[in-house]
Amino acid sequence: MRIIIINGPNLNLLGKREPGIYGNLTFEAYFKGLQKKYPNIELEYFQSNIEGELISKIQEKGFSYDGIILNAAAYTHTSVGIGDAIKSVQRPVVEVHISNVYAREKFRHQSFIAPNAYGIIAGFGMQSYELALLSFLEND
Repeated sequence: MRIIIINGPNLNLLGKREPGIYGNLTFEAYFKGLQKKYPNIELEYFQSNIEGELISKIQEKGFSYDGIILNAAAYTHTSVGIGDAIKSVQRPVVEVHISNVYAREKFRHQSFIAPNAYGIIAGFGMQSYELALLSFLEND
């Protein structure tokens, strides 16, 4: 099974950025732990602060990988283009958020990804990514 995790803007600062919301762990450290825990899954990771790069990666992997775990961060609430990219690919996409976006500012309650996502996981910290991964394993 091949799964890619795609992270959007500012998630390269995990471990430094607002630790009260996002914790102290870098995503790279968390990702290495996932790879060790699931050695039979080919896991790939991509992060960009640029909307077009996220769209290109979704299009590139969305026809050949078994699934995409996507934390589009702030683009979740603003990007029609990312929502359209998800609608255009053949593989399922799980929308993930580290924080509970519905317990935060009202503008975060809108998602342009959700209508086309396989599922949504939010509010479980970094474990949200593993829960998304498990959803692919359960439905394989």
